[in-house]
Amino acid sequence: MKRLAALAGAAAAAVIALTVSACSGPAAATGGEQEATELRYQGSANNVTLPELAQDLGFLGGLKLTWVGNTTSGPQDIQSAATGQTDFGGAFTGAVVKLVEAGAPVKAVVNYYGEDEKTFNGFYVKDDSPIHTARDLIGRKVAVNTLGAHSEAVIDTWLEKNGLSPEEIKQVQLVVLPPNDTEEAVRRGQVDVGVLGGVLQDNAIAGGGLRSLFSDYGLFGAFAGGQYVFRTDFIAKNPDTVRTFTTGVAKAIEWERTTPREQVIARFTQIIEKRNRGESTKNLKYFKSVGVPHAGVIADADFSRWDSWLKEAGIVTGPVTPSKYYTNDFNQLAAASPSPKG
Repeated sequence: MKRLAALAGAAAAAVIALTVSACSGPAAATGGEQEATELRYQGSANNVTLPELAQDLGFLGGLKLTWVGNTTSGPQDIQSAATGQTDFGGAFTGAVVKLVEAGAPVKAVVNYYGEDEKTFNGFYVKDDSPIHTARDLIGRKVAVNTLGAHSEAVIDTWLEKNGLSPEEIKQVQLVVLPPNDTEEAVRRGQVDVGVLGGVLQDNAIAGGGLRSLFSDYGLFGAFAGGQYVFRTDFIAKNPDTVRTFTTGVAKAIEWERTTPREQVIARFTQIIEKRNRGESTKNLKYFKSVGVPHAGVIADADFSRWDSWLKEAGIVTGPVTPSKYYTNDFNQLAAASPSPKG
């Protein structure tokens, strides 16, 4: 599919870069040496990531996180991990598969985001839009935050399930826009549909004049959407470090799930204020749920869910083999969690 050309090039670049980049730096351990005690990562402005929460709650023990900047997208984040610019990164499941299939030696260790009845991505149109069905999207423009990621996979799957052929799906034009600009682009008619989630979704709904066409939660129900990955060589050299990180993230997920919402928001606020990056905390009040099921335990269904899309996109040629992309071996909460169904 033409839409995935950008991601294909980026994935290939990541693999090429991996062959010439050294896996050295503060986090790399060599045979016989002490395991890594520091992990470099990219954050998210005005937000608290699960690893950051885990560190603040003491779930990472003596393991230190070193922030090197903010990520621009999930594919970019895991490419940074693959090339050794960071030590871990997170992205949509399909982007993880894409990177692995392109030859990058990375492995997913824990789910880190997902959708449920409270936290989901919706596809919105203007109230008076003539778009009411999937077929109405042929020839229309849909705003997404990046190509080859969650929103593209969701909309293509929705179109396919509603009877559109691959050729008809290609006629739905995806337009990359920053999430902060999506609502206004829909209202001005620059695009016909926009993907909104979180506080942006809440603000848009509160402003009136928009209606939901469909949502990823409505399409799949509750599901995990993406994973944190490490390079396989890093895992081999630092298994205890990866175990500490993965289990710490899993504990942070369960803490968010079981702690009263007001306390979660208060903790997020403290973390953002303490790190002193000139960020705003005003949007934290819109926090609803962690969205990640089962302590971040990864299931085969998290990958096979996208089987049709991955084939149509040319990312895989045969049936998806989930075990190729992930392991739960480093999540110590996996054994205590219900077996995830997807």
